[in-house]
Formats: sequence, structure tokens, C-alpha cells
Amino acid sequence: MELGLVGLGKMGGNMRERIRRAGHTVIGYDRNPDLADVHSLEELVNKLKGPRVVWVMVPAGAATQSTVDELAELLSPGDIVVDGGNSRWTDDEKHAEELAAKGIGFVDCGVSGGVWGLENGYALMYGGDAENVAKVQPIFDALKPEGPYGAVHAGKVGAGHFAKMVHNGIEYAMMQAYAEGWELLEKVDSVENVREIFRSWQEGTVIRSWLLDLAVNALDEDEHLDQLRGYASDSGEGRWTVEAAIDNAVPLPAITASLFARFASRQDDSPQMKMIAALRNQFGGHAVEKK
Repeated sequence: MELGLVGLGKMGGNMRERIRRAGHTVIGYDRNPDLADVHSLEELVNKLKGPRVVWVMVPAGAATQSTVDELAELLSPGDIVVDGGNSRWTDDEKHAEELAAKGIGFVDCGVSGGVWGLENGYALMYGGDAENVAKVQPIFDALKPEGPYGAVHAGKVGAGHFAKMVHNGIEYAMMQAYAEGWELLEKVDSVENVREIFRSWQEGTVIRSWLLDLAVNALDEDEHLDQLRGYASDSGEGRWTVEAAIDNAVPLPAITASLFARFASRQDDSPQMKMIAALRNQFGGHAVEKK
């Protein structure tokens, strides 16, 4: 099938390549002309045969809103917009309503996989009407990991991004646990090889995970993380997870504490946050601050 893809950064560019490898046609637009196949959203829409599917991979908030607004004027009834960025689920409901007024369908899709997704596939969580999801299904199948798992129709519009938000909240807490354990091991004089302790946990333990593998990768590159500043930013989804917990009276002590730990990292050079920064760089290519 044909797909229009808006936003060809670290995620979008690799997604374009993976979809093409699956035999689909992708026409990509990005504000950076060196990355783009076309020079405007209007040109992208005109090159697609109807009914069109346009997948948006731009930053959440104003950038997504302006893209949806422009597509609403360019697309035709029966076309579909997929928001694959990290939008807040409440924005999805607004975008779906705006597009529905013009007969255009909407699907929200949380995407996880970072810089590794091109080869490993992307975990996908999507929300929307079954009819709209079915029209995008060949693209979901191209992006997901091989095998029966890695993609889910999570529910109504907004459910995909809500599921991805909770995923990221869990990710915060898991990274924080590895970071705290690493700092304690580094602190004790009798422990002489923290990196190899982490490596030993990769097999036969209940805490083995891809995040643990990435922690070992980071320690292989910089054994004591001496080159990093203990500062870790947050993408916003951790905050939204805590806010949703408050709204629904669901206790999230571990996720909330991990978010607050990141805030603390901005006050001084935190050893734990060196590991958090290293992990975020490993799985997502997020920038780190060097000493």
C-alpha cells in the first residue's frame, strides 16, 4: 500500500526504511529538505492515491496540532491520519473530532523501539475505530517485530497513546531501580567489578531485560560513566502518567518517585542519573550531557 509519512527524524526516518523493506510505498515529508521525498504537505497529499493514509511523526503539542490542522484542509473524506508521535491521549480525542467533521478518520499509535526499531521492529499500541485500524493494518504489520506479539489494538481513540504513556512510566521506574542498584554497588569498597556484576545478571536472573542489556552496553563504553553528567530530562509522558494516576486515584509510588528523581538530578550531579542518561541514550538515542 501507499503511505504518506510526515517527520523523518530518528524514529520517522527508520520507520520509512522498514516500511519500504516490507514492500510498501512511502512518500516522506520533513522540514529538512535533505531528508524529504517531497517539499510540502500539499505535494505529499497530491502524490498519494485515495483513500490516503498519512502517518504523522512530529513532536507532540503545537507541531502535531498544526500538522493535523493542515492535513484537515488537504485530505478528502475517507482518508485517514495516524498520529504516531508521543501526543497526550486527550489531544487524540480533539484531533479525531476535528478530522471527523470533514469525514477523515483518525488513529493514534504509541510507538516504542527507539533507534533499534529498524532492525528489531517497533512495539505498537493503537487506538481507534476497527474500520480505520483495518485500513492501516498492513503498515502496522510492516513495523511490528516478527512473531505474534508486539502490536495491539488497545481500544478507542486515545487508548494507544494512553498505553504508551503507561509503558513509559513503567520504563522510568525500571531504569531508576537499575540506577539505584548500580550506584550502591559502585559505592561499596568490597565490590570491585560492578560492570561484570551487571553482565552476570543477563542470564538466569529474574531482573534480566533489554534495559539491563543496554546498561551493560553503556558500561562497556564507559565503565564508571565518568564521561557523563548526572542529569536526565523527561519527555513529559512520565508526568502525564502521574497526573492520570491522580485523576483515577491509582497509587503509583515507584513511577512517581522515579519522575521526582529526575527532577532532583537537575539540582546537582547525581550518580544514579548517569545511568539513567546512559540508558536513555542507548535505547532512544537521547542526548546526554558530557562533563
